[in-house]
Amino acid sequence: MMLSTNEKKRYSRHILLDEVGQFGQQKLKSAKVLVIGCGGLGCPALQYLAAAGVGKLGIVDDDCVDFSNLQRQILFAENQVGKLKVEAAKEALNRLNSQLDIEIYPIRLSADNALDLFDKYDVIVEGSDSFSTKYLANDAAVLAGKPLVFGSVFKFEGQVSVFNYKNGPTYRCLYPKPVSEADMPTCSEVGVLGVLPGIIGMFQANEVLKIILNLGSVLSGKLLIYNSLEASQILLPFAKNEAITITELIDLNLSCGVDSTPEMEYSAYTENKEIYFLVDVREREERELFSLGGMHISLKKLMADPYLLAEQDNILIYCASGKRSAAAVKALIKQFPQKKIVSLKGGASAVLSAES
Repeated sequence: MMLSTNEKKRYSRHILLDEVGQFGQQKLKSAKVLVIGCGGLGCPALQYLAAAGVGKLGIVDDDCVDFSNLQRQILFAENQVGKLKVEAAKEALNRLNSQLDIEIYPIRLSADNALDLFDKYDVIVEGSDSFSTKYLANDAAVLAGKPLVFGSVFKFEGQVSVFNYKNGPTYRCLYPKPVSEADMPTCSEVGVLGVLPGIIGMFQANEVLKIILNLGSVLSGKLLIYNSLEASQILLPFAKNEAITITELIDLNLSCGVDSTPEMEYSAYTENKEIYFLVDVREREERELFSLGGMHISLKKLMADPYLLAEQDNILIYCASGKRSAAAVKALIKQFPQKKIVSLKGGASAVLSAES
C-alpha cells in the first residue's frame, strides 16, 4: 500500500527513522489491529495506534461512557456520557486521523464471536478489566494463531506482556489457574491512578508497533511490571508450558459463586423495605459519592467481626457491583445459617445506571 503525499508528511518522523522508513510505514498502513475494551487501557492504545497510521482498527466494547470514566479514559468528553464507548471512540479517532478504517463492535467478547473477530485482524490488544475475557482472548488468540498484547492495572501498578507471539508463551503459561473475579476488585471498587492506564496502554501500543515493524525485543516470555509511585520497572521472564493445550473456547464464569449467592433486585427491596436491614460494605469514599442508604460497615471490618450484624435477621448487603456483597453474604451465611441474608444484584452501580 503506497503512501500518499499527505501521508508522507504526516508520518515524516517515522519515515526519517532508518528502522522504519517508507516501507515500515506502509506495513503500518496495511496492518489490522483489534482492541478489546475501550476503557483506561484501550483509549491510549487506540489513540497512539491511530496516530501511528495503523490502517485498520477494530474496537470491541459493549459499555457506555460514564462520568467516572473521564478521569482516565482520555478519548471521551463530558458531552459523550451515556453514548456507546465504541461510537464515541470512533468519533475521536476519526478526528485524529480521518484516513483510517475503524470498525466498531458494540458487543461483549464471547466464545461464539471471538474466533470470527480475531480472524479479521493481525494483532489483538487485550485491555479489558475482566479475567474471564482475558482467558477467553488468550485462548482465541492461540486457536487463531494471533499475537495477543496484554495489559492490566491495579491501583498504582500495571503489567504488560505479549502472548502467543510466534507460538511463544501464553497467558495460561503465566497464570495457569483462573483467579476469582470476586477476589480481585475492579477500578470501580478500589480506584486507580488516572495516568497509570495511560502509561500501560502506551506500552501496549509500543508492543503492537514493534510486532508490525519487526523491531526490537518483543515482550514475549517477559512480564513488565510498572510501579507508578516508584517509577520502577521489573522484567520477569517466564517460559512456555508445553503441557498446556487449548482445543476449544469456553466462556468462563470466574465470579466465584456469585451466581449461587442469594440475590435480590433493588425493586424487590423497595417493595419490602420494612423487612430488610440494608448494609453498605463499600469504602467510605464510595459512599460519599453515591449511597442507597443503610448501615455502613466496610467489607474488611465486617469480615473481621461478623457479629456486628448478629442482632439482625433479614439482611440485604450491597457494594458497587455485587462482588464484595456476595463475599460478605457467603461469610455471614456460614456464621449465621438461620438468618436470611442476600446480596443486591448488580450492586449500587446497577441502581445508579437504572435511575440515570
